[in-house]
Amino acid sequence: MTIIAVVFAALAALLHVYIWVLESFRWTEPATRKTFGTSESEAEVTAPMAYNQGFYNLFLGIITVIGLALLGSERAVGTALALAGTGSMLGAALVLVTHDRTMARAALTQGLFPALAVVFLLIQL
Repeated sequence: MTIIAVVFAALAALLHVYIWVLESFRWTEPATRKTFGTSESEAEVTAPMAYNQGFYNLFLGIITVIGLALLGSERAVGTALALAGTGSMLGAALVLVTHDRTMARAALTQGLFPALAVVFLLIQL
């Protein structure tokens, strides 16, 4: 089960690094605006917030990757860090969909890999 947990956690981390790039560096680009459903004027106004939010996503990815790296040598610490990262990603997806039901697709995209990682990380305990 550990390999399945690692795969889903790694995919979650990679997705959140990608989200970091979109939010922090490509926020005002047409393709990114389309992805997030924002207009050009909204993107310009929200760019500082998106930049900051992007780094939250990066840090969650980093926490998860460090956890995965430690699974072999420090299993308890690695599992705790991987759960902290993926659990926070999952929590953010749940907040997104409970705040605005129209964001269900985005929440599913953001939360599926972390949810599967959390389940398999807990099973391997």
